[in-house]
Amino acid sequence: MTSPAADNPTAPSVLLSYDVSRINRAASVRVAHLIFGRSDAGPKSPPPFVARPGVVWVGQSVFLVPAALAVELVEKLRGLGAVVTTARISIDRDQVEGLRRRAAQRKTP
Repeated sequence: MTSPAADNPTAPSVLLSYDVSRINRAASVRVAHLIFGRSDAGPKSPPPFVARPGVVWVGQSVFLVPAALAVELVEKLRGLGAVVTTARISIDRDQVEGLRRRAAQRKTP
């Protein structure tokens, strides 16, 4: 059996967690803008990471991310002063979809 990442480059295969010190409020805000975007972002702005293909917001500061995107996100987060931890994982499509559904439920009031 092949993993979802083997046949789909946007399949999440990296579990990523980040943390920013409470003391560094400016970094915390920049990290939030990077991950979740800005309400005043123009149409030419890059999409926030949470809206990119294959990204699943698991909760708090934890995401499932495609491997190629994880490399970019780790670099940017560390550049902003965040502590980042990653782990390569293998997860069934059904489990990924379950996490997506739970994330979508969090977004609705």
